[in-house]
Amino acid sequence: MPAIRNFGKWIVYVTSLLVLLWASPGFATLGEDASSVQADQAHLNASVRVVATQFYSVHEMQTPTGTRIRQYVSPAGQVFAISWQGFSPDLRQLLGTHFDEYMAAASQTAHRGRGGHIETGDLVFDSGGHMRYVVGRAFLRSKLPSGVSSDEIR
Repeated sequence: MPAIRNFGKWIVYVTSLLVLLWASPGFATLGEDASSVQADQAHLNASVRVVATQFYSVHEMQTPTGTRIRQYVSPAGQVFAISWQGFSPDLRQLLGTHFDEYMAAASQTAHRGRGGHIETGDLVFDSGGHMRYVVGRAFLRSKLPSGVSSDEIR
């Protein structure tokens, strides 16, 4: 009987884990594939518009609360930059695998107020604002398409 009881606990654990993974939103994160932009739209209940330029496209989401998140996507389908305006977004999801790199650099940098500029070699992060309205951007230097200036990320 103890083996059956342990098996039952294992089934509950695995089922719970699968439900959590299935329910988690798939954000198009910095440096990753842009195929999850539609999942972002559904999760945030946001409207999306895509603006194409010569060297990249911008997937801009507007949430019902007014927050705007832009995901800059290269012709190869990679998110090379993100920007935001409005309520502070979940940086862990937007920065993805670069979040820990950002946190390590942020802990080494003296911030004044809520703004800051961080460079870690490839990752560049800028932010500013106050509690109810922040603006920011992050991009990967190595992923900027040829002919694109970082000044275009806003």
